[in-house]
Amino acid sequence: MNNTAHGFDIFDCHHHVGDVKAFLGDTMGSYKDSDDGPLGVEMARRLEIMDEGGVRQCCVIPGHGYERPNGIADTRRVNDDIAAYRDTHPDRFPVAAGVCEPLYGALSLAELDRCKNELGLAAISFHTRFQGASMDNPWIMKYVERMIELGLRPILHAMTESSDEAIWKTAAIARAFPDTPMLVLDSFSTFEGTKEVGDIAETHPNLVFDTSLSYNFDFIEIFANRFGAHRVVFGTDLYSPPLGRRISHLVPQIIDSALSHDDKAAIFGGNARAFFGVTN
Repeated sequence: MNNTAHGFDIFDCHHHVGDVKAFLGDTMGSYKDSDDGPLGVEMARRLEIMDEGGVRQCCVIPGHGYERPNGIADTRRVNDDIAAYRDTHPDRFPVAAGVCEPLYGALSLAELDRCKNELGLAAISFHTRFQGASMDNPWIMKYVERMIELGLRPILHAMTESSDEAIWKTAAIARAFPDTPMLVLDSFSTFEGTKEVGDIAETHPNLVFDTSLSYNFDFIEIFANRFGAHRVVFGTDLYSPPLGRRISHLVPQIIDSALSHDDKAAIFGGNARAFFGVTN
C-alpha cells in the first residue's frame, strides 16, 4: 500500500458512503453481492481506490440522497451506519460526519446530541439540494448553533449550480458564527462559482474550501496564493462504487504546482486533520 504518495500523507475530506440509485436511478449500477454482502464489497473497493491514489485516510459522510419514508428514524439509521462504517477501519476512516435534516425541525436537535454523545461523530454535513431545503433555512442556523455547543464541525456543500446551495447562503452562516471554522465542499465546481468563492473567502476567514469537482488546480492555486494554502483542503467527492472509481485527477496537478512543499502538505492532509482534530 502506497499511502504516502510522492512524500505526502494524504487525507481526503470528502468521501460519501451510499448507493447512488437514490438520485441517479439504476444508470450507475449498484454494489455487487459477495459473501461479505454489498457493504463488504463497497468498503473493500473504497480501500483499494484509496491505496491506488495514495490516500491514507478520509472523512466518510453518508450520501444525502437516501430515502426517508420513515422520517427521523431513517436519518438515525444513516447516522448509525456511518459510525459503524468508521469503526471498521478507524485507522483509515478516523472521521465520520452525520447528517441533519432541516425538514424535521426540533427533532433534529436531539439527533445532533445523539450524533455527538452516542455515536462520537466529528461533524455534520448539510447538502440542501438533496434535503428539500435551502442553505439559509433558519433551522440550519439553529443546528449550527447547537453543533458549536457540542463541538461538531459544520460541513456545508455549496454546489454553485444549485440555488439552494448558493455560496452567499453559506456566507450567511459563516457571518453568523465568525469564530467557528466551517468546511465548504464543491464550491470550485463551476467557473462562476470559483470566481465568487474569492469574494466570499475575503470577507469570511472562518471558511475553508475543498478541491472537489474542480476541473483543474490552476484557479485553486491562485486562490491559495491569495488567501493562503491553509484555506484549501484536499477532497474528491468520491462516492460508493461503482460511481466512485478513482481518486481525483488533481493529485498530480497539486504536486506539479508552484506552491511550496509545506503548502502542498497542508492542502493534502494537514489542513483537514487540523480541522477535524485528527492527530494520527
